[in-house]
Amino acid sequence: MRAKELMDKDFVYLNCNDGVVEVSKVMEEIRRFTCPVVNDDKQLVGWITSFDITRGLREGNEKISEIMSGYEEIATVHEMDPARKAVLLTANNKFVTVPVVNDNNQVIGMVRACDIVELLSDLYDIKVYKLYEAMQHQLKGVTWDELMAASALVSKKTTGQKISAKEYEENIMHSTFGEAIWATGGLEKFFAGLISVGEMVIARRVGNARK
Repeated sequence: MRAKELMDKDFVYLNCNDGVVEVSKVMEEIRRFTCPVVNDDKQLVGWITSFDITRGLREGNEKISEIMSGYEEIATVHEMDPARKAVLLTANNKFVTVPVVNDNNQVIGMVRACDIVELLSDLYDIKVYKLYEAMQHQLKGVTWDELMAASALVSKKTTGQKISAKEYEENIMHSTFGEAIWATGGLEKFFAGLISVGEMVIARRVGNARK
């Protein structure tokens, strides 16, 4: 996924000459804590937050240019950057919003923390079997039955409890990604399990080919 696929295209931008009082009203109306400041070509030149507005009103500043953060202080992502870059910028720096720019440094969208949370919420609701279908597609030539048999063996090694391939299939048909993460003890352990399944499938195929 690219940043442009995650970004929100519905955003408001400001101009350096916009008045602080007017902008405070706009930001209150649209319920946004941050806004990009652009020039006449829509190129990013600054950044305004609700805290800047509060300070500007308190100190009697008139123009946005007097209180905005300069371009060199703004973290951005290019529209073709991996979406994870925007996610990491937001998480590691506690940003509410990260602007997305094109090759001409024009602001074309925003990646907002609330959008990331919504995306993760949707991801957590995905049924686990969908991930296994994607895995089967990557392991070209591997059948669904082979994948389930390997998964049942890995599950037994991990939990110590015997489970049939059919029972394992029934479990993943009804479980969500979020539930699976909790059940396995975290994201890393869940994906480590998927890797083990892939390795098991390949090992069993090699072993059968040698017989």
